Amino acid sequence: MDDKAKNPPDNAVKDPADWTTGEETMTGAQASYLKTLCEEAGEAFDETLTKADASRRIDELQARTGRGRDH
Repeated sequence: MDDKAKNPPDNAVKDPADWTTGEETMTGAQASYLKTLCEEAGEAFDETLTKADASRRIDELQARTGRGRDH
């Protein structure tokens, strides 16, 4: 295994604000997961979120619900 595979570049995870497709409608996978998180957190689901906004909301709800954390 080469060094790049062991140590991915620092830009492997981009801030959603820097995504070139961040203003597009959220993906089906994001919508499905976000609906689940919203139900668990007792929050309303906003179907109009962009990809970037959905990603940020998923991160926020994961932190609140404990779902999606690495163990």
